[in-house]
Amino acid sequence: MSTLILSVIGSDRPGLTQALASAVLSAGGNWLESHLSQLGGLYVGSVLVELDAEGVETLRAAVREVDAQGLEVRIAPAQEGPQLTGDAVRFSVVGQDQPGIVHQVTAALSRLGANIEAFETRLSVEPHSGGPLFHMDARLRLPSALDAAAVQAALEDISGEIMVDISLAPAAGD
Repeated sequence: MSTLILSVIGSDRPGLTQALASAVLSAGGNWLESHLSQLGGLYVGSVLVELDAEGVETLRAAVREVDAQGLEVRIAPAQEGPQLTGDAVRFSVVGQDQPGIVHQVTAALSRLGANIEAFETRLSVEPHSGGPLFHMDARLRLPSALDAAAVQAALEDISGEIMVDISLAPAAGD
């Protein structure tokens, strides 16, 4: 069996997910996981699929048909990930939007050696002022020598600079 990642980007319109699903199915593939969304007016995302090794070329041909419909699809082999060690934690950041929030938070996490396993950001409207409110949600895998309290302290150290509220909790299921 081959496990592949399809990375997609194109002008958003109805039927793109179905075209991609048809390509996977026509190659005998199984759609395992995906992250697809509209971002900046484009349809973007990634799909993890599994199929027999002999179906890879069939998938490539089917993807060329999807490309012809205006959705750029790239195929890459999935990598076997390292054995997971250390605690998994979820954290969220909320604050008035400003440049540098992602940079500051990810720099602090990088210094600690925390691995970002999932990362999502979005803007909303602050209910009282109508200003932009920035939200960040992530799942981290901590090195075995690092505990959640150290992550919380490092994030709290920068929270005043970037004026955000930060919360941290153990990830469910770990």
